[in-house]
Amino acid sequence: MAFARAVRRPIGVFYYSASGRFSSGNEYSTVASKLENLSQNKSSVLLSGYTTSPVRGFGNFLRSFSSGAPAVSDQMSLIKQLRERTSAPIKDVKASLVECNWDLDAAQKDLRKRGKVLASKKSSRTAAEGMLAVAQNEGKVAVIELNCETDFVARNEIFQYLALAMAKHALLVETSSQQVSGVFPFGPELFEEFKLNLDHPKVSGETTVSNAVTEVAAIMGENVKFRRGFLLSKSSAGVLSAYLHTSPQPGLGRIAGIVSLEVEGENTQLEAIQRVGSELAMHVVAAKPLFLSKDLVSSEAIANEREILKSQAESTGKSQMAVEKIVEGRLRKYFEEVALMEQKFIVNDAINIKTLVDNLSKEVGSPVIVVL
Repeated sequence: MAFARAVRRPIGVFYYSASGRFSSGNEYSTVASKLENLSQNKSSVLLSGYTTSPVRGFGNFLRSFSSGAPAVSDQMSLIKQLRERTSAPIKDVKASLVECNWDLDAAQKDLRKRGKVLASKKSSRTAAEGMLAVAQNEGKVAVIELNCETDFVARNEIFQYLALAMAKHALLVETSSQQVSGVFPFGPELFEEFKLNLDHPKVSGETTVSNAVTEVAAIMGENVKFRRGFLLSKSSAGVLSAYLHTSPQPGLGRIAGIVSLEVEGENTQLEAIQRVGSELAMHVVAAKPLFLSKDLVSSEAIANEREILKSQAESTGKSQMAVEKIVEGRLRKYFEEVALMEQKFIVNDAINIKTLVDNLSKEVGSPVIVVL
């Protein structure tokens, strides 16, 4: 609009406004002559972008309107489109569009380059928030931990999509031991070069785990990193059950409980085993056992606990015999707190987990054992 209004002004005033000079009326003929020469050499002015003074200002002025920059409404539309494609901050979106002369595809590539540089700068920052993602097939359960800096990013659907995609891909990890059942932990050194095939409006195509994490970090503007993963497998006669606490959507949560139950012999009552397995996985999240059974509690842990309990009991001033009884009683309580099989069942605290598993064995007609 400013350009259109300026055209209505006398040519002499228009020219001198552009060149930064103001003249009196007796210079009008000189101005007209210079403008005539300028029109004859207009192509050279537009291509070179400069001419001798005082025509230089007008040449620059013409060049600015011949650079191909879209109208303001079109610029806003391009900014909106690129923002929707990348979720990058508006400031970065506009900077990339200007840098790429408002070419949408080129600006998107430029944003990805900028983002990787920014992500590398933020990689040293603490990433203590995040999500656990769980994926399961017939014989395996994969758990991965993806970290970020804030809970806000952990709730972002792009971040959550990446976590789920990584968990599903982790099911393809081959364990070095080729074990029939058990737990196989893996870290970034094994997993980050695996290929992912992403299908999300903001992150798509085939890329490595490492590049996908970097790209999401660039979009989020935070340090995002894959911390660790676990692959759990079962035997042919077993059942794997998973429970996720504080789950924003299926497969994601802040705390995960995984339980593996195995049945001796052929058994068709898998529904009952799966039901108890799910309850046990929930129990693990709530009770947080440190050991499977009291037999597996390390001798060092028992010695340390016994020493603490003895010191507490002796402070009461009771006899040595009474102190020993107090220590043994409190040690049994300690086992109930840290050993899964000794813990009270959270669904029915009248029984412990050992009794629960024994009852399940009677129900299905075959011995059931807790493996994980």
